[in-house]
Amino acid sequence: MKRIRVVRELRTGFAGLAAAIALSGCATDRTYGNAPGIEIAQLEELPAPQIENLYVIGPQESLEIEVVGAERLSGTYLTDGLGRISFPLLGVLEIDGLAPNEAADLIANSLRGTYLLNPEVRVLPSELPPRTVSVGGQVNKPGEYPVPVRQSLLRVVNQAGGLAEYADLQDVLVLRTVAGQRYIGAYNIQAIQRGNYADPTLYPNDIVIVGDSPARRRLDNILRFAPLLSTSAILIDRIGR
Repeated sequence: MKRIRVVRELRTGFAGLAAAIALSGCATDRTYGNAPGIEIAQLEELPAPQIENLYVIGPQESLEIEVVGAERLSGTYLTDGLGRISFPLLGVLEIDGLAPNEAADLIANSLRGTYLLNPEVRVLPSELPPRTVSVGGQVNKPGEYPVPVRQSLLRVVNQAGGLAEYADLQDVLVLRTVAGQRYIGAYNIQAIQRGNYADPTLYPNDIVIVGDSPARRRLDNILRFAPLLSTSAILIDRIGR
């Protein structure tokens, strides 16, 4: 099976991502940049999230938090624009991107010892949002698309109206967070269509980005003037070397 290169992000930001990542194609060895916080993980595929953690907390969400035996700490909490809550005794807690059980563990561990001996915490979303995958870049209909527990990359791209005219088939990225660690998978969608390697599985909260092909745009602009030529034109693309 063709090894899929997976890039692991060591920091929370995506600064320098475009310069840091290129696709590992079927027959070519694409180079990777040296953006800070990016390294190549020795994995053949993106790690799958735990099924119970497919829902993660985000900004502007209402949560029901219960601290057993401590009614004054229990109640409805609203995350701010950065996915944080202000919790009594503890102050501001960053819970963006955490599953409810992970947020409950964070609160319990913060309370343990100093305020409560052995706290038991439950975190539940007031309203469970739909399970979706975000698709952007060079597809015909970018947006959020509903998925069941899992879906294949090709099916999700088809849901988004298929690849756009200037899509780079060798530059398709899948971004995923598992246990607080962000991963980036780089795929050659043409190789997948040919059966060179398996169609990867996507999960709710994944982000798919289809890259742009500047070479195809450049050639298209050149060929607009082809009708003005009286003979065939042979073009040398020195920029794409």
